[in-house]
Amino acid sequence: VQLHASGGGLVQPGASLSLSCAASGNVLDLEAIAWFRQAPGKEREFVSCLSDSDGRSFYEDSVKGRFSISRNNAKTTTWLQMNSLKPEDTAVYFCAAAHYCSNFTQSYRSWGQGTQVTVSS
Repeated sequence: VQLHASGGGLVQPGASLSLSCAASGNVLDLEAIAWFRQAPGKEREFVSCLSDSDGRSFYEDSVKGRFSISRNNAKTTTWLQMNSLKPEDTAVYFCAAAHYCSNFTQSYRSWGQGTQVTVSS
């Protein structure tokens, strides 16, 4: 499976942004799609994950109520809708695929290339 993340940009605090993760290849194997982010000088951290097996979604505490993850039925596109953005959301955002949702980067076998999100006034 190949993943391609897009949709990043420069926005002001309080604005919204929608990231997309396009999947190609054997997308039927995609059982969980997650978003991670990495800020300068920090480790890559879990943001959100959508489990295909039961439809459950998971969020890191700081984005709960602001971010929403979704996927189309064909499993070819996953979105991360980000509302009420804050400067601390600034990072490179990556999508990743795994057999199950996990907070750990080691669980994910396929990664997109990352898209920059900058929240600044």
